[in-house]
Amino acid sequence: MKSIEQERPFFKQLFDMLETQMSCNDELVLHDLTKGYDHTIVDIRNGHVTDRRIGDCGSNLGLEVLRGTVANGDRYNYITNTRSGKILRSSTIFIHDDDGQVIGSICINKDITESLKMEAYMHNVNKYTLPGQENESAEHGIKEAFFNNVNELLDYMIQEAQAQVNKPVAQMDRADKQAFLKYLDDKGAFVISKSGERVCDFLGISKYTLYTYLDVVRNGGDKTKNRNHG
Repeated sequence: MKSIEQERPFFKQLFDMLETQMSCNDELVLHDLTKGYDHTIVDIRNGHVTDRRIGDCGSNLGLEVLRGTVANGDRYNYITNTRSGKILRSSTIFIHDDDGQVIGSICINKDITESLKMEAYMHNVNKYTLPGQENESAEHGIKEAFFNNVNELLDYMIQEAQAQVNKPVAQMDRADKQAFLKYLDDKGAFVISKSGERVCDFLGISKYTLYTYLDVVRNGGDKTKNRNHG
């Protein structure tokens, strides 16, 4: 495969079949990751599940793959939550070109919010669990966030980075800021165009300082050195 665009007729045929086969609670998403990350979605079915549409951005998980933090980003049957409170059971596979480079992804997000309520109700009525099902569960521990544009996605990632450091910016020293940047870098935040400017504004540092700190964390430098200098 050379490009997502070249194979669009096949992907359309595939999505037409899956959309017909699956329910209206199953969202199907095709991302072209060779485009700017602010508009990766080139096909989406049942977009009401995550409130997205063609032209919207990818999620935080795609950034980690593009950054190279995650070697194989394929994930199956994991649970995540939308900002509106929906519970989704999701799977994601990444598409590679003939040279092995990541060029796209296909995601399935099933809204199981209502069926979980029904399951809880029936379990309460029956008060019984079938043998062998006691330990069955979908994969947990994956945190995926869905947004319509990369500005919202970047704001979310900045909030997550600050939660990791667990300090307001005014109280962050040099090591804290480097830890903050390492988290963002590992999560692929700097794949987003002009993200550095937003991060500089948030931390109150210059671009020179940003690149200096990134060199330190990317090269495993001593983050404790000069700890009292912001």
